[in-house]
Amino acid sequence: MATKIWTADDVIKKVSEYMNDEHVKQVKKAYEFAKIAHQDQRRQSGEPYITHPIQVAGILADLHMDPETVSAGFLHDVVEDTGAVLGDIRELFGDDVALIVDGVTKLSKIKYKSSQERLAENHRKLLLAMCKDIRVMIVKLADRLHNMRTLKSLRPDKQRRIAKETLEIYAPIADRLGIGTIKWELEDISLRYLNPQQYYRIVHLMNSRRDQRVDYIEKAIAEVKSAIADLDIKSEIYGRPKHIYSVYRKMVEKHKQFSQIYDLLAIRVIVDSIKDCYAVLGAIHSKWKPMPGRFKDYIAMPKANMYQSLHTTVIGPEGKPLEVQIRTEEMHRVAEFGIAAHWAYKEGIHSEVKASQDNNKLNWFKQIIELQEDTDDAADFMDSVKGELFGDHVYVFTPKGDVYELPKGAGPLDMAYMIHTEVGNHTTGARVNGKIVPLDHQVKTGDIVDIITSTGSAGPSRDWLPLVHTRRARNKIKQYFRQEDRAKNIEDGRLIITRKLREEGFDPHAVMTPEKLEMTATNMHYQHAEDLLAAIGFGDVQPTGVVNRLTEDVRAQQKRERQDQAEKEVLEGHQTITENTSEAAKKKARKSSNGIVIEGVDNLLVRLSHCCTPVPGDEIVGYITKGRGVSIHRVDCPNIVKAEENGERLIEVAWANDPGARTTYEASLSVQGYNRSGLLTNVLTAVNNVTKTVSSVNGQVDNNKMATISLLVGIRNLEQLERLINAIKNVHDVYLVERKFR
Repeated sequence: MATKIWTADDVIKKVSEYMNDEHVKQVKKAYEFAKIAHQDQRRQSGEPYITHPIQVAGILADLHMDPETVSAGFLHDVVEDTGAVLGDIRELFGDDVALIVDGVTKLSKIKYKSSQERLAENHRKLLLAMCKDIRVMIVKLADRLHNMRTLKSLRPDKQRRIAKETLEIYAPIADRLGIGTIKWELEDISLRYLNPQQYYRIVHLMNSRRDQRVDYIEKAIAEVKSAIADLDIKSEIYGRPKHIYSVYRKMVEKHKQFSQIYDLLAIRVIVDSIKDCYAVLGAIHSKWKPMPGRFKDYIAMPKANMYQSLHTTVIGPEGKPLEVQIRTEEMHRVAEFGIAAHWAYKEGIHSEVKASQDNNKLNWFKQIIELQEDTDDAADFMDSVKGELFGDHVYVFTPKGDVYELPKGAGPLDMAYMIHTEVGNHTTGARVNGKIVPLDHQVKTGDIVDIITSTGSAGPSRDWLPLVHTRRARNKIKQYFRQEDRAKNIEDGRLIITRKLREEGFDPHAVMTPEKLEMTATNMHYQHAEDLLAAIGFGDVQPTGVVNRLTEDVRAQQKRERQDQAEKEVLEGHQTITENTSEAAKKKARKSSNGIVIEGVDNLLVRLSHCCTPVPGDEIVGYITKGRGVSIHRVDCPNIVKAEENGERLIEVAWANDPGARTTYEASLSVQGYNRSGLLTNVLTAVNNVTKTVSSVNGQVDNNKMATISLLVGIRNLEQLERLINAIKNVHDVYLVERKFR
């Protein structure tokens, strides 16, 4: 999908092309509501906040989504970021729009122990809302796509965190939903921020040989047209663009050089019918020799995300490998837009009918519900989703021809429990392709797996746990033994917690009250304290986490006392210094020699931290250190972020209007670019044009010919530093300039 900057008028014009007047009016109403709700807000980039909902709605309109979904695109942030409440949305726009907006809204009003826990709970909420209405995820993907397009306005650490989350969660979801046009862009942008060296290297290599590839593709297209001319088939043939992330994955996973990747040279043939697809395939194989093992029939065996196409790689013109994809127009639409193609607005088709149709096509929704039922912890749930739903998969058959999708590495027991819990519990063996195999056998795509069961079997064995690969099978086996040994597990769990509390110096009788146990169980998503104790006794829950929750209030009180003591020591040290100064000095407030003013305190020992090298203009914060005064950090310094999460003592500080004796401050920069003769000289010339103070320069070149130059420079303030960064960015072949944390 080409990047387009939408206006509200563009969105209304787009939906007017395929919606009736009443639905267009609903979309306009949603825009007007969002515009008023967000009127005083701005994004991190400085733009009016309403530009973001407009872009999200535009992406959805481009997918031809229905009125409720486009309206939700305009409204998706109003509950989370404005004074509007969900009841307003439900009253004005109906239950469907309210459900979508609620599904996309983060759990921002709930307090969690860590940002990781909050993130996992938000992901779980989103995935479960998606199971109720797939449009929740389509809106979220459009929201994430626009956020990724504007990621440059955020701090580098946030850029990397969001890009990592996108690559691990949202791009795989887009792939699972078959929305290739969003998936590819999310992957490419994520790679740009996670591994800029490789990203820009691949861009450079692709651009350097582009003319050769274009000439070759044009020649191949002409020869394909000639080969199918006698078939009297209506077709559209064109070169298929290669996405940067897919090139990167093949280079990393298959240890290949750029020149060894076959499908950089690829063409796509669009025809009218399935019969024509196979006819074109035959003509191409008659003209060029197919490469062994490189043919895939996704028409007869569609992917789980509904993708259908014929893929073949042949020895094409000039003896070079050439990939050809053959599909119908409908298959191509589904390949680009996936589930969104089925939800695309069609007059007279109700959402209930579409939901029913699409849930049949995407039965992995059922797996999400089952994982939620089997997993109480949000982080554990997300690990299961990433491993089992978004990882590599194999497709196997039952003797009756039913197809089952399993994660790569799964075996007969995993398939047995996927069929039914009772089938798994009564499994006694398995045949794969007619041969008896051990239960730890790993199945492959195309295998015919016959599960052997017996009603007289003793049930699962604990020895099965290391053999299964899926969380579902493991949980079902554990569930069986939990019920068998529940009373013993409860007693064991109680003894384990009691012993752990004593080891850490707490009184079990004071801490393990019935009220605290019930509260801890509820917080950890167990219905009753006995359920939690049974899980501890069985080994499902680590006692350390439970002890931490039980003693949270005691430890918080101890921590406050330690902080008060530390603050007292620092302030007593400051008082001693003040008492020894002259009476005249007491009357005159002084700032530190570093140009820092601490609110309400003067003459305290202050030093600029070396880990983030703050300069005047940066947002800063002070960190009280024991015996060494106050250390000044940038607010985005990882050490400060960690200190905030741990609840450590921070104080407000500010830059003085007059820096005093200090006129220059150190700033640490990392410059990355494609290595060429004169690159370092050009970078240093750019630096010299802005500042004459350079403390150190270091450079290195990796195996991919990417250069990294580390600079320590002296500058006066943030404004001069930004001028310096922009000057370096303008150097040819420099792809990234950022401040370093040490």
